[in-house]
Amino acid sequence: MKYKRAAVGKYKVRHKEKYVADLREVTYRSSWERKYMDYLDRNPSVLEWGSENIIIPYYNPVEKKTRRYFVDFYAKVKDTKGQIQQYIIEIKPLSQCKPPVKKKRISLKYKHELRAYIRNQSKWKAAKKWAENRGWIFLVLTEKELDI
Repeated sequence: MKYKRAAVGKYKVRHKEKYVADLREVTYRSSWERKYMDYLDRNPSVLEWGSENIIIPYYNPVEKKTRRYFVDFYAKVKDTKGQIQQYIIEIKPLSQCKPPVKKKRISLKYKHELRAYIRNQSKWKAAKKWAENRGWIFLVLTEKELDI
């Protein structure tokens, strides 16, 4: 399944008792996010979940400004041993998790990809620290982890 950024829509939550954010605002921004929403909604090990309900301030070194990072997902999960763990989760293509490859000529595409990579790294550093301060775990899931 190819990453489709343009696949935006509203997700209809089936297990409303598990959803901890605004049920009127359950929006997916890619086909992968929609698939992950379905997983969170249907999985009995997921005790609660939310979409874009965790907002973390971070410093964007490209813009030289503090911005707000709306993390894709929050999930509270009970594992097979009965332990409960909380996560904040970002869904991204693997290609956006690695620095762009620099060619002989620095193109506009390369500059755009580099800015996006730097911005994402800044967001993820802030999210990891935010999660660790609460005993939570921050994850970035790609097509590899999503089995796409």
